[in-house]
Amino acid sequence: MYVQELEPVAGSLGLSALVAALPLVLVLVLLGGVRMKAHLAGLSGLLAAVLVACLAYGMPLGQTLSSGVQGAAFGLFPIMWIVVNALWVYRMTVRTRHFDILRRSFGGLSDDPRIQALVIAFCFGALLEALAGFGAPVAISAVMLVALGFDPVRAAVVALVANTAPVAFGAMGTPVVTLAQVTGLPLDSVASVVGRQTPLLAIVVPLVLVWLVDGRRGLRETWVPALVCGVAFALAQFVASNYVSAQLADIGAALAGAAALVAVPQARVPAAESVRASVLTGARSEELDEEDPRGEVVRAYAPYALIVTIFSVAQIPAVKDWLAGATRTFDWPLLDVAGPDGEPVGGNVFTWPVVSTGGTLVLFAGVCTAAVIGVRARTAAKEWLATVHELRFAILTVTSVLALAYVMNLSGQAATIGHFVAAAGAGLAFLSPVLGWFGVAVSGSDTSANALFGALQVTAARESGLSAELLAAANSSGGVLGKMISPQNLTIACAAVGLAGREGDLLRKVLPWSLGLLLVMCLIVVGQSTAALGWMLP
Repeated sequence: MYVQELEPVAGSLGLSALVAALPLVLVLVLLGGVRMKAHLAGLSGLLAAVLVACLAYGMPLGQTLSSGVQGAAFGLFPIMWIVVNALWVYRMTVRTRHFDILRRSFGGLSDDPRIQALVIAFCFGALLEALAGFGAPVAISAVMLVALGFDPVRAAVVALVANTAPVAFGAMGTPVVTLAQVTGLPLDSVASVVGRQTPLLAIVVPLVLVWLVDGRRGLRETWVPALVCGVAFALAQFVASNYVSAQLADIGAALAGAAALVAVPQARVPAAESVRASVLTGARSEELDEEDPRGEVVRAYAPYALIVTIFSVAQIPAVKDWLAGATRTFDWPLLDVAGPDGEPVGGNVFTWPVVSTGGTLVLFAGVCTAAVIGVRARTAAKEWLATVHELRFAILTVTSVLALAYVMNLSGQAATIGHFVAAAGAGLAFLSPVLGWFGVAVSGSDTSANALFGALQVTAARESGLSAELLAAANSSGGVLGKMISPQNLTIACAAVGLAGREGDLLRKVLPWSLGLLLVMCLIVVGQSTAALGWMLP
């Protein structure tokens, strides 16, 4: 048995924390400073973590490598299993041109560009985040806005800022699922707390978006539909994450926000020509004026309706228990680790949810989608393989980062850093969202930031007497605000709207909003750690 040590370097917690932090520092420097590709930075960090685990912490090489393999396995299943199948569904709708029909349908909901921004960037972007994430919402919604006549820079900024509130529950809840896995906290508990933080952002973000589109006039004239959209989104996200399913939180929120916009009378009033002239400075795509048969419009919406239906049915207790029956739990080979207290750690056991995981349910929805929109089995299979090929570097990045996280967690490196950070005491509540924000800003992924810092947050929380669930959730909730300034997302946005090389311009425009909203989240977490807002927690 390998027993974790908290102070393996010269018996000093400070020196041990400094050495333990080397793999993380290396990844952050390679990504943010050297601008190395993410998968190469992840592999470099993994190698550093293995060396620290073996040389500084004395973890046997076999157990160290086994820890990394377990992390990579979790990165493949269920994380990338969800992402691949979700993006596969999207690719099939693009191939059959049902995605173009969906885009035209959205463009016809309102002539007001401020409302169009809310429908496409905030609501539909949230739906895309729920299904795929990993940059897809920014790229797709930015392209749709440009097609409606938005200036490319404005379209990119709106898409980036909109991609905040849904991120923690994106890709069928992958970030919170990962957070629960690496921290050992129950998924329901973590999702419940995150669902009492990010909905507060959702109320504010639509107001920010109409300001970005049309300044003070936009806020003055469309604050009612923006606020109604934000409140509907927030309520749905809160209810789903706390009482239904973390995987359905963003889907329900996106649909509720869109429904609220359609229901508000102001959302259906055509915008004045002066507003359109000042806001829509680009060329409107002529294909948006095409009329689509009602049946084709229904088929364009069918994939998302199928996913919602299948996930809803999967939450029925009898069905949920039946699906869970296929779950396999077993001792991970060559791994026998105990914590500093001598008790075996949860990582010795691996749980494989074969059928009940979100990726398998999305796969089933994809098969049904192929039948509904008319994609042949052979073509659907080719699209699935093409999706894997498209995501090959993302798969390598995620597996290497998760392997790095598992080596750090099981060797005791994360525990050492957590005990050292706990010295911040009450100030830890304010710093927790900042840590998540920094991780996402560099890695571009809330999932990766949760894998890297989740266990650290929990250890620091327990040492400082704060709620482990609160600080773990704060890591994810703060992280969503780093998404808009991450180099990966900025590059994706620029490439989507034809602004290659203009990442710096976008960064200057979105950075103030990222920092401002981060401050709000820090204050929320501080309040929730005290009697002031402690009543909000479950």
